[in-house]
Amino acid sequence: MALVAVFLKQNIITYMCHIFNLDKMAGKTTNYESPTMNNYYSISLQFFADDEKTEKATPKKRQDARQKGQVLKSKEVNSAVLLLAMFLTIKYSSPMIYEELSNYFKVVFNEYMKRDITEISTFMNFVTYTLSVFMKITLPIFLVSILAGLICGYAQVGFLFTLEPLKVKLDKLNPINGFKQLFSKQSLVELIKSFFKISVSLYITFLYLKGEVNNIFKIVDMDVINIFIYIGNIAINVSIAIVIVIGILAIFDYIFQWWDYERNLKMSKHEVKEEYKQMEGNPLVKSKIKQKQRQMAASRMMKEIPKADVVITNPTHFAVALKYEPEKNTAPMLIAKGQDYLALRIKEIAKENSVEIVENKQLARTLYSTVEIGEQIPEDLYQTVAEVLAFVYSLKENKSAV
Repeated sequence: MALVAVFLKQNIITYMCHIFNLDKMAGKTTNYESPTMNNYYSISLQFFADDEKTEKATPKKRQDARQKGQVLKSKEVNSAVLLLAMFLTIKYSSPMIYEELSNYFKVVFNEYMKRDITEISTFMNFVTYTLSVFMKITLPIFLVSILAGLICGYAQVGFLFTLEPLKVKLDKLNPINGFKQLFSKQSLVELIKSFFKISVSLYITFLYLKGEVNNIFKIVDMDVINIFIYIGNIAINVSIAIVIVIGILAIFDYIFQWWDYERNLKMSKHEVKEEYKQMEGNPLVKSKIKQKQRQMAASRMMKEIPKADVVITNPTHFAVALKYEPEKNTAPMLIAKGQDYLALRIKEIAKENSVEIVENKQLARTLYSTVEIGEQIPEDLYQTVAEVLAFVYSLKENKSAV
């Protein structure tokens, strides 16, 4: 029975790999007629190794996502701030609204109701007056709402102008993708938030009306205007309380949106490597370029050795070539240096061009480690180098005398 279970397990795993094309995605060819567990493991590990997103997003990835319109933003924060600003504006401008509406109805009932509204001039005056009153009441609310929305949006996203989200994407028209989104985690979160907002709205309304039960029954003794004022105050106070609670929800929603944004931006190690290659260049190519540059620099350096006055050696590990031109430089200049194989080449070229070679272990090592090619020797080495050059010049004079 154990053997049968293992065989069935292997076949089920292989069949699932065949259905989801894991063998193609992993770049392997699976033998479905004789599956093995080793084959399954190779497919599974390759499939998940490169696609596992465990690395934080790089600055370039964040910038690219921002250009595509993928930014950290909570709609609940925008809605809460906008609604709170709107309801507070209505609450504190209610005396102005009451006065405008009161004057409006007085004018309508005292003037326009006595005229023939069917006349074009009278009708146009009535429409113009109605629109002016409407603008006086709604314009402050409208402006405050826009300003609050802009400030909140800028605080979350900053200044961003991109047309990328407006581009038509065919995958959005795919009904299968749309069906998947209905049951996605984001949809579930939106459903929970909607349920929470509805529940909170109903509960706060119930509590507020419960506290106003005694006053509600008194509206039968009020005139029409006071009834409207009372109901309006209840509506505004309930709305502000609901928006404050929704604002608390917005804080948690912003935390969730931050977590989800960071999670979606995560990169696999392969993606980080590919981005690094694009930005910095392929490391193999860079190493070859550096190698080529070193070769070219060494070639130029070798061409300068015949012009040297002396080559100072270690004798086998280090070699430096010095050149002294009193009319150009105040001190001898190092025109070539090398270690091991390069030191051997320097000495060979020096011999071929009859450049004097002097062995001085300490001086050669010091010059190699402290002076770069094209630099003059430091002052603390003037005396030692001068003695070497004096020795070299004396050798040349003796040779020329012979």
